[in-house]
Amino acid sequence: MQRAFPRLGLLPQQSELGAALAACRQAFISVAVFSGMTNILMLTGAIFMLEIYDRVLPSRSVPTLVGLSVLAVILFLSMGVLDIIRGRILVRIGASLDESLSARVYETLVRLPLKAGTHSDGLQPLRDLYSLRSFLSGMAPIAFCDLPWIPLYLAVCFAFHFWIGMTALIGAAILIGLTLLTEKLTHRPMMSTTRFGHARNGLAEASQRNAEALTAMGMTSRIAARWNDANHKYMESQRTASDVSGGLGAISKVLRMLLQSAVLAVGAYLVIYQQATGGIIIAGSILSARALAPVDLAIANWKGFVAARLAWARLNKLLAAFPVAPDVMALEAPANALSVEAVSVTPPGQQKLVAQDISFILQAGSGLGIIGPSASGKSSLARTLVGVWTPARGKVRLDGAALDQWNAEALGAHIGYLPQDVELIGGSVAQNISRFEHDAPSELIVAAAKSAGVHDMIVKLPEGYETQVGDQGASLSAGQSQRVALARALYRDPFLVVLDEPNSNLDAEGDEALGRAIFGVRERNGIVIVVAHRPSAIAGVDFVLVMNQGRQQAFGPKDEVLSKVLQRPTLPRPLKVVPETGSSAS
Repeated sequence: MQRAFPRLGLLPQQSELGAALAACRQAFISVAVFSGMTNILMLTGAIFMLEIYDRVLPSRSVPTLVGLSVLAVILFLSMGVLDIIRGRILVRIGASLDESLSARVYETLVRLPLKAGTHSDGLQPLRDLYSLRSFLSGMAPIAFCDLPWIPLYLAVCFAFHFWIGMTALIGAAILIGLTLLTEKLTHRPMMSTTRFGHARNGLAEASQRNAEALTAMGMTSRIAARWNDANHKYMESQRTASDVSGGLGAISKVLRMLLQSAVLAVGAYLVIYQQATGGIIIAGSILSARALAPVDLAIANWKGFVAARLAWARLNKLLAAFPVAPDVMALEAPANALSVEAVSVTPPGQQKLVAQDISFILQAGSGLGIIGPSASGKSSLARTLVGVWTPARGKVRLDGAALDQWNAEALGAHIGYLPQDVELIGGSVAQNISRFEHDAPSELIVAAAKSAGVHDMIVKLPEGYETQVGDQGASLSAGQSQRVALARALYRDPFLVVLDEPNSNLDAEGDEALGRAIFGVRERNGIVIVVAHRPSAIAGVDFVLVMNQGRQQAFGPKDEVLSKVLQRPTLPRPLKVVPETGSSAS
């Protein structure tokens, strides 16, 4: 069984998927053994009919009839038990594959947009794993296990009579040719179905995320037209694949029935000329049908086989692109400095640099405000500072150690990050603040909430810290979600805290709480970096980095840098606003 998979394109060597299936080697061997026993027992029906017509009826022996019937019942029941066991083993093989790879597939699903960008269908890896599990747990592997036993049935047909065997052999050759034709004709439509499915799903997800804008601005019908066009292409390619597979399956079924009748006709001809007995007619018909049943089943499941093979290839490519992170030596918790050394940034899946040659050093207790016009590379730099994006050039270091020297989970404990687009995860407020840490100490959750100035707001919620935030934080307002996300960034007092537009949804009270949180990080000798358009957000920092068109324009003490850049005509408009309450879009 295992050797059969490489020829079918399902078991590439030296891959995680191959290793996962190799771990099920004994189960595959058991399936092959049970398949062999089942196929041998499949001869029961033909032999029983042969004995009935050639022995029981001529002798009119009731005891012989009873004995043969009892034996046939026992053999059929044994065959049924073996078939049940074989099916259950295949289900467990599929479950084992899922259990072995689900964590890895989820890991790559999370890492995929950070390397390939957001243009890909993010849930495709999970669908591919489901496709593989369904294939291994279904009828298709049984058909492939039964295919090697076709020669046994043909040999028995030849044993009955040469022309009965030849008739069955010709039918088998025709059906095997149909199987190869099915493979050739369904490959391209299935690939088109996958490609158009990606486009359709991506547009549907984008529409769901932007439902409010689509409805408010009357764009729904126009976007619906685009989705209908993508869906039409998807359905057309899927219909083509189904038509080919279904049509060839129907032809296969008709040919199998014609073959069975042909065997009966040949048998009758041989009986007329006294070259065969009446029992051989029936037995030959049963065996020829059984010989071609695996081919018929394989054709019926060929669409699933092609889908599983494509899924296998995609998963292999994906897992190879995201190898398991090697174990690295644990480093001491950072406590001294952040250094950025000539860092250049490229968004995932793109080639264009959005930030170039950024360099600065911050000591413990420092606060940095990153300012500049829109599209100047501020948020891209923020993502690079926390390790979300890998620098195209240069290094980001904590206490001299580059971020890639850290284990991702270990590094995350020392970093707090508030992204520009805040999105909470379904669960309680406490779970979101604690980053879903198992058995998180309640005192640390409350401490983080108080550091963010959000404790009083939380206790006024219907269930306090146990309030469910809903899917994507839908149960909270934008301002409440942003403040809870700030508490999450401050949980367990991380050394480096990066806040991207942290006051975009805050009122005056929230702005004050943010300012206290920034001072709090500095007072405990942490480093805080604030990406901002509004001057109130950088009130608590002592350094400023000015960016423009992806380049570092100035860096230094806040008052010194602001006094210089305020005199430049190219200064972003928000920096001209002196009062703390002022705001303007840049």
